[in-house]
Amino acid sequence: MTHYIYLVRHGEQQDAEHGVEDGPLSSRGRRQARALADRLSGIPFDAVWHSPLQRTSETARLIAERMPAVEPLPHALLFDCVPTGLTDETPAAYEPFFGAVTQEQIEAGRAQMADAMGEFLVRKQDEVHELLITHNFVIAWFVREVLDAPEWRWMTLNQAHGGLSVIAQKPGRPWTLVTHNDVAHLPVELRTGLPEELEVLV
Repeated sequence: MTHYIYLVRHGEQQDAEHGVEDGPLSSRGRRQARALADRLSGIPFDAVWHSPLQRTSETARLIAERMPAVEPLPHALLFDCVPTGLTDETPAAYEPFFGAVTQEQIEAGRAQMADAMGEFLVRKQDEVHELLITHNFVIAWFVREVLDAPEWRWMTLNQAHGGLSVIAQKPGRPWTLVTHNDVAHLPVELRTGLPEELEVLV
């Protein structure tokens, strides 16, 4: 029996390029959510959790419309956050990112992710399928944790809007990365959210 966790980044947010911290999905973001729902249909989810932020809640609602058995619930440990600050190993190229991040935000993000790992990366009995609809940095931290990579490596793990990553654990084995940022369900015009140099590769 395997415990599966499906990690999904929310759809594209309307006006995100103008610095709006949260808001509804764009029309493209709604299409991403519906395509994702079609991709996930047929999976017998035991639980569906989402960040309480609007763009993530709306993504969850659109998925639930196409999957009537799904009842998404908000979870505070899936909020958008910055998991760590600069470490001794962080390449200098990433230093400018932290110029706009306060120490309080970093401490809160670190505590949140520690609690999230303790909450979700716990082996459950029988076959389990859980869906977490959340944010780029949160998914990056889950993947980094499963790979046992250095802390700063979350900054190098990027997910497209509506991208699907899956981690799994079989009895007696460690957590394993099954797939990362799978966008096969998204046509090319819906593959957004990655750094420009990566978007041309998906």
